Amino acid sequence: MLKIEGIAAFVAVAEAGSISEAARRLRLSKSVISERVADLERSLNATLLHRTTRKLTLTEDGIAFRERAVRISEVEAAASDLAERRGTLTGPLRIAAPVSFGRLHLGPALYPFLAAHPEIELTLDLDDRRVDVASEGYDAIVRHGVIADSRLVVWKLAKSRRLLVASPDYLAGHGTPASLAELNDHRGIFYTNRGAADWRFEGPTGSTVIRARLALRINNGDMIHDAAVAGLGIALLPTFICGPAVRDGRLREIDVGFRPEPEFIYMAHPEGRRPSAKLRAMADHLKKAFGDPPHWDP
Repeated sequence: MLKIEGIAAFVAVAEAGSISEAARRLRLSKSVISERVADLERSLNATLLHRTTRKLTLTEDGIAFRERAVRISEVEAAASDLAERRGTLTGPLRIAAPVSFGRLHLGPALYPFLAAHPEIELTLDLDDRRVDVASEGYDAIVRHGVIADSRLVVWKLAKSRRLLVASPDYLAGHGTPASLAELNDHRGIFYTNRGAADWRFEGPTGSTVIRARLALRINNGDMIHDAAVAGLGIALLPTFICGPAVRDGRLREIDVGFRPEPEFIYMAHPEGRRPSAKLRAMADHLKKAFGDPPHWDP
């Protein structure tokens, strides 16, 4: 007789591409995942996975079985849906979010929601890289910026402003730029996960990209903030990071006559996958908690 947990383990391994990653997603040990998949193979009298020292791939039988196994493994999700129809939000939920926003604002907004719905089993991964929500097994991602992946269904949670800022000491030593052209002669602190075209402004003829002289490139918003406060250069930071420093004078906003391109805090889930009631409820809660305009704006 086939066991649901064995099917779920196989589907997780097939999606993750490794037993280690599947174990992390299911919050089980690698030995438990391996044993459940092995037990499934014995029940089917078939080899589903081809294992080598370097990689793991599906056999022909594994590819064929996976198509139906995905549907069977959704039984747990179906049980959660039934509970949600009765007004109880329950079951696992896996979300990815950026580090700085997660620590500063997402966490404080989530804690009351989780306290009100204790049967939700949330896994929150904080990572600044652009994760692939579908292939990496997430129910949704929370992100800041522009929306580039057309395979995602996006819910806007809050508007996001970015400010061009520098410390008073930097501006005293290097002067305050008054135009986009003058920015080219200044030292810039850039966010690496946005690539070379990080500084985009709304110009009279469309988007204008500015590339200042490189002072520092970092993959974390908190450290960009700290580097700007330390006087290393000019940074383009969202107000959810730089707001307190602008209010208390550690950073000053620079007006060059044009605004940075508008961005959003958003939640996105894979296209074609019906979002659960708990995911919709979480999105609604976050939207109200962040406010319009968001509470972090100076």
